[in-house]
Amino acid sequence: MKVVVLGTRGIPGIQGGVETHCEQLYPRLVARGCDVTVIRRTCYVTGDNKIHEYKGVKLIDVYAPRRKSLEAIVHTTLATFKAWQLKPDLVHIHAVGPSICIPLAKILGMNVVATNHGPDYERLKWGRLAKAVIKLGERMQARYSNHIIAINNVIIDILKREYSRVKDVTVIYNGVNTPIKSTSTSYIEQLGLSPGKYIMAMGRFVPEKRLDWLIKAFHRAHIDGYKLVIAGDSDHDDSYSLQLKQLANATPDVVLTGFIKGEKLNQVLSNATLFVLPSTHEGLPISLLEAMSYNLDVLVSDIPANRLEALDSQDFFSVNNMDDLTMSLQRKVDNPEPNRHYDLSNYNWDNIAQQTLSVYEQVLRK
Repeated sequence: MKVVVLGTRGIPGIQGGVETHCEQLYPRLVARGCDVTVIRRTCYVTGDNKIHEYKGVKLIDVYAPRRKSLEAIVHTTLATFKAWQLKPDLVHIHAVGPSICIPLAKILGMNVVATNHGPDYERLKWGRLAKAVIKLGERMQARYSNHIIAINNVIIDILKREYSRVKDVTVIYNGVNTPIKSTSTSYIEQLGLSPGKYIMAMGRFVPEKRLDWLIKAFHRAHIDGYKLVIAGDSDHDDSYSLQLKQLANATPDVVLTGFIKGEKLNQVLSNATLFVLPSTHEGLPISLLEAMSYNLDVLVSDIPANRLEALDSQDFFSVNNMDDLTMSLQRKVDNPEPNRHYDLSNYNWDNIAQQTLSVYEQVLRK
């Protein structure tokens, strides 16, 4: 079975939830006998990841302008024609924005599986026109794709309510690996951190992640002896990301690591005392699943996408309430729950790969 993947920035080691999803999923599909090609955006290909294959997954780089308003649509249009040239059995398009090209893929005669990672038009970074285009992508996905994979049940409700799409829709969650925790502290010591004496967050520097709120709440809480570590960066520096960095640099005991992976991220996660996710918008946050896999205590906004069954009521704060975030931070630090154990059996990548392969086979049988 020959599969071409569109919609992602690329793999490996590229920041983003969709990118992490693809990096984990497609090598497992290759191991199950699929011929998989991921089409990457050139603006994310650097000297570190300028390769033609990753764990059996073929990589092809197609032009993308490094401009957030044009990047996805220009790249996905060009990538759709490239996919057609490769003559796949099906194309797999990730996210609702790139799904605006599904009608083009169908006109070119391709079978389309689409993964809906959530209503991206709700992200605060988009203006009115961009939100309208992304919403159109969601509509094209609901109307024209052969099969939709939704990463949570909230998306299923949207598809039923707004588009009456109930057939050929499957819920397949994001996944997480069981980590081997780092026993080293060399990297966190370079950052001036001590094991068990810092709170952490990670994600892209975009408004809906509310990392500025977290910094302000941490400062207001006056949590003596603890630092706040934020792992991540922006894809495109803009006024928000620059202001966020200025705020972090001006606030005592806040540490920015930049985008980290591998051993550095392992050390940071292995030695934190609390993970915080204050987002206003998520699909099914892989960063939260990763924190839970490290047995960290967590504090997350009470948006529907964050309400995982493995979490308790005290793990949530009201998403639009700065006072609640501040008090919840203080409460969590005052009443630590180290080495928590969560049931993550629904988020096993091997099972997710098998479920995805079953969707592919169902599409091709039809």
